[in-house]
Amino acid sequence: MRAETGRFGGHLSDLDGLEAQRHDGRDPANIHPFERRPFAPAGDDEPAGFDRFDRKPEERQRIVATPFVLRDPRQIPPRRWLYGRHFIRRYVTTTVSPGGFGKTSLLLVEALAMVTGLPLLGIRAPEPLRVWVWNGEDPQDETERRLAAICLHYGIKPQELEGRLFIDSGRDTPIKIAARQRDATMVARPVVDDLVHEIRERRIDQLIIDPFVSCHDVPENDNSAVDAVTKAWGGVAEAGNCGVELVHHVRKAGAGQTAYTVDDARGGSALIGAVRSARVLNGMSPEEAAQAGIEAEKRRQYFRVDDGKANMQPPAEGAAWHHLVGVPLGNETREAPGDFVGVVTPWTLPGLSDVIQPGDLRKVQDIIAGGQWADDVRANNWAGKAIAQVLGLDASDPTERKRLSKLLSMWKKNGSLGTETRHNTRTGRDQTMIVVGELA
Repeated sequence: MRAETGRFGGHLSDLDGLEAQRHDGRDPANIHPFERRPFAPAGDDEPAGFDRFDRKPEERQRIVATPFVLRDPRQIPPRRWLYGRHFIRRYVTTTVSPGGFGKTSLLLVEALAMVTGLPLLGIRAPEPLRVWVWNGEDPQDETERRLAAICLHYGIKPQELEGRLFIDSGRDTPIKIAARQRDATMVARPVVDDLVHEIRERRIDQLIIDPFVSCHDVPENDNSAVDAVTKAWGGVAEAGNCGVELVHHVRKAGAGQTAYTVDDARGGSALIGAVRSARVLNGMSPEEAAQAGIEAEKRRQYFRVDDGKANMQPPAEGAAWHHLVGVPLGNETREAPGDFVGVVTPWTLPGLSDVIQPGDLRKVQDIIAGGQWADDVRANNWAGKAIAQVLGLDASDPTERKRLSKLLSMWKKNGSLGTETRHNTRTGRDQTMIVVGELA
């Protein structure tokens, strides 16, 4: 979809709850592109073209309570999940993330997984879908670079995307679905009309808006305004029979904060309250890097996706981990070097037991039984050094030292090792020592 001169001035249509028709009979082509949000107060000096919602009662639809009739649950249509348990037809969802974590690459890989029907990240769409991605910040060729890198890495051919993937940039196709006008939030009904028309025309299954802040001009801290914007997108999802994903940023981290939840989304809480599924991206912590054996300088290449609000499903038991890998495009010229583009790939965080081979625990127990091993990590005879001997780890390396501490804690917790207080005659103090528990 491309921006056109006078796009705000075309015909307006009734969009299943997003009514764009004026109540005073004036030609919609002469109406201001933004419509006052229902129930917002209107001043005496309100500009011409702004809809008023204090019109005659007979001109609005009467509110009627609908009696509930219990029917056979087997007759109720199932929810229309589009991809995994996040993207869903007729609802708005959101992904919240700090900058630089790979959220755009993640959404593009997921978009290609939906389009191709391939389980690129371990999730398979029920069928090949049509996806429209709108990036409000980057130029079109930057999105092309990212998509090219993804296709190179996963071996996706052009014919697998033809007619099902749609990409636009906010620099060429601006979308402003709402704005603040004086004391009210105004929804741009012609923009809504354009969106729904294009979604229906192209049979779009999933629309991705990245980032959310680029599609409106309302204060982010105004919950009422953000709620109106999110509800407008919900109307687009309903009228277009598609899913709408809003990609959002987190606020600045507080002192000592190392991880985020969806409640850290920038601005007011209305966005999270209005969507049906919300998730948040978090980077790998130093502790997680130690557990996985990842070098400190490389841990920023790894991130996890946590379910923050999934009010249509039980919470996931574990987060989904991903790894950003660099893919060369081979587009170097005499004047400029070629591009390396990060591509999101699936990754599994190794568990503590993944470094253990059959028989290793018994070897550790034999060494512990044959010596004096302290529980205190500061001691020269720390029991972690006995574990390091068996596993071939370096107990002096800070990363591996943390892993050894976790293994020692795990074996104490499951009873393979235990503790015993002994009197140290050299220091004259009691000392906690590691002893063998239940033999492996």
